[in-house]
Amino acid sequence: MAKPKTDTKKTNVKQNVGDVKKGIVRIAGVDILGNTRLYRALWKIKGISFTTGKYLADLIKKKFGIDKREYVGNLDDDQIAKIDNLLLNLNEHIMPYYMLNRRSDVWNGKSYHLVMNDLMFATKMSIERKKKMYSWQGYRHLRGKKVRGQRAKNTGRKGMTVGVTKSKTNQQATTK
Repeated sequence: MAKPKTDTKKTNVKQNVGDVKKGIVRIAGVDILGNTRLYRALWKIKGISFTTGKYLADLIKKKFGIDKREYVGNLDDDQIAKIDNLLLNLNEHIMPYYMLNRRSDVWNGKSYHLVMNDLMFATKMSIERKKKMYSWQGYRHLRGKKVRGQRAKNTGRKGMTVGVTKSKTNQQATTK
């Protein structure tokens, strides 16, 4: 009898993660796998990018003593509540001006940082305001076209007739 072949390829599955207590943790309205490290888990929250996440991980370390390399599944409910409260109230904490995602807001003139549903709502309201004013960006939003000056000749096309086939061009050339 032939020996069964063994798979010698490496898999991308994390092994020896350690004893993670929880499989899924909810932080700021996002479900995060327990075997994710804290600094990586922050990136999954809408409104927190790499740089902001790095800053927040250091702030969490300074305020609560939680290491940024700690698995999210090993955090207890009290620590998760503290992190959640910090993320949802970023305006009260000192953040550099350049990291804020709503600088000099149109409605009240203040600068603040929004995450998750608040960020989506504020973005939607800004787009609606531009549409109502019928500014150039509002016009582009209304028509479903590119807004920020990207090329539109051959990218971002939608619908059935995206390109021109060779047979059609040959027929048109012969009939002329």
